[in-house]
Amino acid sequence: MQYFKTTFFTINASVREILIAKLSNEGFEGFEETDERLDAYIPLSAYNAETISLVAGEYNTPYETEVIGEQNWNHEWEKNFNPVIVDDFCTIRADFHDIDVQTIHEIVITPKMTFGTGHHATTQLMVKMMRDLDFADSKVFDFGTGTGILAILAEKLGAEYVEAVDNDTWSYENSIENLQRNHSKHVQIKAGSIENVDGADFNIILANINRHILLQYMNDMYNLLKPGGTILMSGLLKEDRSVITDAATNAGFKEDKYEELNNWIALSFGK
Repeated sequence: MQYFKTTFFTINASVREILIAKLSNEGFEGFEETDERLDAYIPLSAYNAETISLVAGEYNTPYETEVIGEQNWNHEWEKNFNPVIVDDFCTIRADFHDIDVQTIHEIVITPKMTFGTGHHATTQLMVKMMRDLDFADSKVFDFGTGTGILAILAEKLGAEYVEAVDNDTWSYENSIENLQRNHSKHVQIKAGSIENVDGADFNIILANINRHILLQYMNDMYNLLKPGGTILMSGLLKEDRSVITDAATNAGFKEDKYEELNNWIALSFGK
């Protein structure tokens, strides 16, 4: 699969955060940030030159684009991918990192052109909120698993069974590889969406996707969750909170907690 890489040149950290937020809603799947630029990646088939021009023009940001092949992407990750450390709780690192891990949990992944390397604020928010849940002997559904990070962590936290789905072929294949690397024994990955889920009465649902998908499947997620269960939702911007909360409440969920990081949010609801 080929990807388009767009490099935005700006030393303004706030502008870079806004660009990430806006581009995420336009289908961009990966970001690399330095003090002087932002590299954003999107599948070639989803690239829209007019959208890029409008977003860059809104913040008077110069940019350039290039096509990145599969091998080029992996090479870029090996050069620039740094470990992600979430408090003293969890380290997410690549298989080529050699570091002294000081956190309670460690997840090792093979980073490829897949959303969910742990660097994105929404993944880190989900990890933080998972720390406060009781996963012991639980049944978990990971909706839009990406690289499988959250599914792997759920098992490490004591989940008895984790069912995870993703409709992106690349993500599906990469998540299977990462399950093997982390010696996961209780996680089942499926290619597809919520319609492909076999189970029901999940104790916990993890849904780090995007606003559109969350709204589309809100009632389905409610029906899959066991009474007394908890759902964590992210992939959301601050301005999405009210519409998601309204839809969740209408479906029957009860809002519990809220976390925010770099203009991104995660929400916890109970049933």
